[in-house]
Amino acid sequence: MTTSEQDDGDNEAYWREFLTRGDPRELRKRRIFKRIPTSPRCRLCAAPFAGPGATLMRAFGRRQATQNPTMCATCFTFVSAQHGGAEIEITMLFADIRGSTTLAEGMSGGEFRRLLDRFYAVATEVVFDNDGTVDKFVGDELVAFFVPLLSGHQHAKQGVSAARDLLRATGHADPGGPWVPVGAGVHTATTWFGAVGQPPHAELTAVGDPVNTTARLASVAAAGEILVTTPAAMAAGLDETLPRRRLELKGKHDLTEVVSLGVDP
Repeated sequence: MTTSEQDDGDNEAYWREFLTRGDPRELRKRRIFKRIPTSPRCRLCAAPFAGPGATLMRAFGRRQATQNPTMCATCFTFVSAQHGGAEIEITMLFADIRGSTTLAEGMSGGEFRRLLDRFYAVATEVVFDNDGTVDKFVGDELVAFFVPLLSGHQHAKQGVSAARDLLRATGHADPGGPWVPVGAGVHTATTWFGAVGQPPHAELTAVGDPVNTTARLASVAAAGEILVTTPAAMAAGLDETLPRRRLELKGKHDLTEVVSLGVDP
């Protein structure tokens, strides 16, 4: 074994331990930080970047990183220094605004931008409330991950809960209907999660086929629908008698078995 191979193995072992067990002190901090107003926040530790809490956080070095505004300076330094990751079981949530092209055609550019901003703010709050991390927003799509480090071993349950909370927050349980139509996909699988890229462009993210599967699920979910794969449904403890169906997802050779959920259990 070369020195490089040994270093890679040691690095992966470090990340696996960190991501699956974490530091209890950091987890306690995150639970406190996410209750201090206000968003936007560090997507890893949940330190607020605005409002009265921002001043307090800056005193502890938790100011918004200039290199990557989605993280605080403390978390960005950690991610940059500890480059690498590990294959672990996580839960992934993708959520799309359905019919966004038609929506955009019926409003001005400014109005559509405000709609997206509202969706981003609501989705971010929902993910943080369920101990997840917002990976990114791609146009009208939310990408979020629930890893043991932040969500504990009930990450699948947290992911499903976040999806349902997002449907409620966007009005899918309201008599008048949603203020924006959203469909979501939730999947639990072993995939690679860690720090990618080099400073100043280091990111904490997940890569691999399970990520693509989740994206495909969200793309075919109807407005007000959550498509949950069988592994995620089992891990989340969903009712085993719920009806299941098999979907042919674009780019996938095998059919994907899912449970379809709405706002209510």
